Amino acid sequence: MKAIRLGAAALNQVPFDWDGNLARILAAIEAAKASGVSVLCLPEMCVTGYGCEDSFHAEFVHETAWAQLQKLLPSTKGIAVGVGLPVFHGGALYNAAALLCDGALMGLSAKKHLAGDGIHYEPRWFKPWTKGAVDTLSAGGQSVPFGDLCFKCGEVGVGFEICEEAWVPDRPGGDLAARGADIILNPSASHFAFGKEETRRRFVAEGSRAFGAAYCYANLLGNESGRVIYDGTCLVASEGRVLAFGKRFGFDDFSLTWADADLTKNRMAKARSANFKPHSGTDPGLVTRAFSLPEPKSRAQAFPLAGWESGPSIKEEEFCRAVALGLFDYLRKSRSRGFVVSLSGGADSTAVTCLAGLALRLASESLGPQGLSKKLPHLPPATLADSRALIKSLLVCVYQATDNSSSSSRSAARAVASGVGAEFMEWEVNAIVTAYTDMVSKTVGRPLTWEKDDISLQNIQARARGPGAWLLANLRDSLLLATSDRSEASVGYATMDGDTCGGLAPIGGVDKCFLLSWLKWLEKTGPEGLGPIPALSVVTSQRPTPELRPSSAKQAAEKDLMPYDVLDAIQRAFILDKRSPAEALAEVREKFPEHTPEDLKTWVGRFFSLWCRNQWKRERYAPSFHLDDQDVDPRSWCRFPILSSGLAKEIKDLDAA
Repeated sequence: MKAIRLGAAALNQVPFDWDGNLARILAAIEAAKASGVSVLCLPEMCVTGYGCEDSFHAEFVHETAWAQLQKLLPSTKGIAVGVGLPVFHGGALYNAAALLCDGALMGLSAKKHLAGDGIHYEPRWFKPWTKGAVDTLSAGGQSVPFGDLCFKCGEVGVGFEICEEAWVPDRPGGDLAARGADIILNPSASHFAFGKEETRRRFVAEGSRAFGAAYCYANLLGNESGRVIYDGTCLVASEGRVLAFGKRFGFDDFSLTWADADLTKNRMAKARSANFKPHSGTDPGLVTRAFSLPEPKSRAQAFPLAGWESGPSIKEEEFCRAVALGLFDYLRKSRSRGFVVSLSGGADSTAVTCLAGLALRLASESLGPQGLSKKLPHLPPATLADSRALIKSLLVCVYQATDNSSSSSRSAARAVASGVGAEFMEWEVNAIVTAYTDMVSKTVGRPLTWEKDDISLQNIQARARGPGAWLLANLRDSLLLATSDRSEASVGYATMDGDTCGGLAPIGGVDKCFLLSWLKWLEKTGPEGLGPIPALSVVTSQRPTPELRPSSAKQAAEKDLMPYDVLDAIQRAFILDKRSPAEALAEVREKFPEHTPEDLKTWVGRFFSLWCRNQWKRERYAPSFHLDDQDVDPRSWCRFPILSSGLAKEIKDLDAA
C-alpha cells in the first residue's frame, strides 16, 4: 500500500502584495509540513493575486512573480508544492502552475482552457497552451520544462488541472491519468456563487473516480480585489469520494485541509478498468525527480466538517457568510476605519446594516482579540475585547428625516441600529431640501409642485441626504455603504447621488424578493451559532416605501413599479435566460396567473423600457459583490449599451403577443 498525505491551502491574497502574499504562502507550507503533508496544492495565481487585471501585462508583475517563486524554493525541502503564477514565454503570457519539489523547481504546467465567460476575462491577458505541446522556459538564468507536463516525484505521478480545466468536457485529468498521474492538483481562483459548492464537490469526487487518481483542490479565500468573493473551499478526494473538505468563509490568512489517500487502490482500480488506456512510448512532457514523497508516519483522516457546511447549501446562510467576509476584507484592505450606513428604516438599508454588523461579529468571534489586532491594528485593545465593542466602534447608522418621513420608519431605524449594536444618529435634513427647492424656484420663476415636479421633488430629498453621509464617512475615515439592491438597479429605481451614495454596494448582487425573505429568516432564525435578530420585526412587518412623497400619497415601491416577484421574474428571464420582451411576457403569464394579462404586459414593457433608460445609472453604481448569474453590474457580468433604441420594436411587439 502506498499512502500519501495530500494537503490543500486556501489563501487570502491581495494583488501586488508581494511580501504579504509570500508570507501567507510560506506560512501555509510550514503548516502543511507540520501536519505531515507530502503534497500541497495552493491556489491559482496566489503569488501575484488573481485580480491584477490589465496589470498582468506589466513586465514588472511577471518578473516579480518569478523572483518570488525562487524565494519559495528553500521552504519546499521534503515536500512537493503546486503554486500558481503568471509566466511570460515566447512573446505571450500564460496562466501557469509550478511544481516545487524538495527545494527545486521541476517545471511549470500552462493552462490550456481559459475562463472567459461571465466575470472572467482570462483571454484578455493570457494565451491558452496547446494540448500536448512541451517547451523549455528560460527565465532568471534558469531553463525549466514548460507546457503540458506530467511530473514524477520518485514513483508518484503528479499533474495539474488548473481551475477552469475541471469544468470543461475534455478535462486534462484523463490524459494525465494515462500518463501516470497518481495525484491531480487543482489550483483554483473560483468565485463564490450560491449553490456552487455542491458542483465543486461533485467534479472533484468524480475526477478522482474517473481518473483513478487522488484529487486535491485549493481555492482562494476572501475578497481579494473588490467585487469577487472566494469562499476558500479546499477538497481532497480519492476513489470517487471526498475525504476531507475545509472550512469556508474563514477570516484567517489561510486554512489548511488534508487527508491520506491510498494510491495503490487507485492504481489497481485503473488496472481493472477495461477502458483505461495508459500512455505508451516516450512522453516528452514527463519530468522526473529522484525524490520519494514521504508517507504518513501514522494513518489519520481529516474528517469533513459538521454543521451548516456539511449539508445541502442554505442560501440565506451562504449569503450571510459570503457578504460578511467580503465586507470585512474590503474594510481592512481599503484601510477604512469603519462603516457608515444611511439607515432609513426600510428593508435595503436595514439589510446593509445587518450585514455590516454580521461582518464585524463573525470576524471578532473567528479571530479573537489577538487575531483582530493583526487585521485592524489601529483599534485600541478595549475595542477588540468583544464583538459588541467592535460593532459599536466601527458601525454608525444615521437616520435623515424630511417632512415626508414617518415616525414608524424613524422608530424602525432606531430599533435596527440597537438590535445590531451600532451607534445611531438622527438628523433633520428638511431645511436643506427647502433651501434647494427655494433656490431653484426663484431661478425658474415658479414654485415647484408635486403635480408638475413629482420626480424632481422626490430626488432632491434623497440627494440632500448624500453630502451629510459622505461627510460623516470622511470624518471617521470610514466606508460609506450604498443601499440599493439589484431589483432597483435593474429599473433605475434609485436616486443617483442619493441612495446610491457609497464606495461599496453590499446588496447590489441580490434581488428584492430574496432580500425580504432573508430579513425574515434573520429575524426568526439567523446564522448558525449566532442566532436571530428579533428587532427586525419592525422592518419585516412594513411594506417597502421610499417615503419621498407626502404621506397622503401613500407611496409604495411596488405601486411605483410592479410587484417585486414579477419584476424579479422578468429580470431573470432577461439577464439569465436572454429572453425577449415577448418571451418574458409568456413566462410571467404562466407563472403569475393571479395577475391580469394586461397588467403583466404593462409591467414587462415598463421593465424593459426602464432597463434601457437606466443603463447609465448601472455604469455609475458603487462596486457590488458577484453572487450569482443574474448580476446587473456591467463591469463584472451584464454589459448593455448606454445608448440604444430602448428596445422600442420589441416593446411594441408586446401588443401582438
